[in-house]
Amino acid sequence: MAGLGIEKMDADQGMRHHDHAELSPSTMHHEHKKSSSGGSSPTTPAFGDHGALIHRVSTDGTPPYAEHGPTIDRSKTADMKKPSNGGLRWPRIRRMIREPLSEFMGTFILIMFGDGVVAQVVLSGGSHGDYQSISWGWGIGVMLGVYASGISGAHINPAVTFANCLFRKFPWRKFPIYASAQVLGAFCASGVVYANYKSAIDEFEGGSHLRTVPGYSENASAGIFCTYPAEFMSRTGMFFSEFIASTLLMFMIYALKDDGNIGAGNLTPLGLFFIIFGIGACFGWETGYAINLARDFGPRLMSYFLGYGHEVWSAGGYYFWIPMIAPFFGCVFGGFLYDLLLFTGESPINTPYFGLYRFVPGMRHAYDGVSFNAEDLKEESAV
Repeated sequence: MAGLGIEKMDADQGMRHHDHAELSPSTMHHEHKKSSSGGSSPTTPAFGDHGALIHRVSTDGTPPYAEHGPTIDRSKTADMKKPSNGGLRWPRIRRMIREPLSEFMGTFILIMFGDGVVAQVVLSGGSHGDYQSISWGWGIGVMLGVYASGISGAHINPAVTFANCLFRKFPWRKFPIYASAQVLGAFCASGVVYANYKSAIDEFEGGSHLRTVPGYSENASAGIFCTYPAEFMSRTGMFFSEFIASTLLMFMIYALKDDGNIGAGNLTPLGLFFIIFGIGACFGWETGYAINLARDFGPRLMSYFLGYGHEVWSAGGYYFWIPMIAPFFGCVFGGFLYDLLLFTGESPINTPYFGLYRFVPGMRHAYDGVSFNAEDLKEESAV
């Protein structure tokens, strides 16, 4: 893991200083207070209007993030706490894989609560919960999953990780690692839910030898683990339902994390609870609002191994690929919309040609180090 420093950005001079001394939250507060009380100019720095900005930056050359905390990256103080007995073998191994373990457990908890509430409602025939209970369960699962996985940024969704790579400079090299950990966490959690409700599933299906999928049986239990579309849905409607729900999810995540907006700060997990609850209550009927490849594919794969058969893939006209692909399109579009319309911080959208010049051969580094601040442009026009 690369060493971490603290980058101080002076509002009126734009100078950067790296201090690799051990810092604590109290010294960070002191530095911030000292900078903001000095005689700085009224020029508004990037990402806020609070004078000097202090934030985490990797000393290996990785660009600083525009935002910090859940759903973006680790908290600013996460690496400042010294591990206990960090020289032992397991602590050293754990430090190397801590972020994938964090995403694994965050997604694991998400599925435990999400699939768990669906199992209780379905297998009880609605006597121990209803559709609103399912919205509550998934919302709570996301909130607690984020609390559990804040170490890694609490993405718990490959599409969210992908959008952060595009718009928030999250390292691309971590994307396959995060996505694999998320899928594996969902896969394992669905197996635990199945083991817990196996007796109830046997009773509901009519025997331990019966395992059926929605559309093939009136007592199908496969919908406990992954999503299946309503019978009246067209292929276009299926895709659009997942697309619009994923767009709302990513747009609102960036709204919660934007301190230039109201921002949710430490209440981000609670805000995510209401986002998921709202999406489920308003857009969940048609396709089950998977909005997450890991949440759908991991449990679907587990249900296949548990004996639900080929129908887990063929049901709904081979619907399974839609909740795998549509969330990526939706989250990218949601992040694009937020940065295009509202976000003024560091993002490819706030670079020349919306950052698309990087895909043109010979222009990838054409604007590296070039500033387009309003003050600079005024000075040039005056000359």
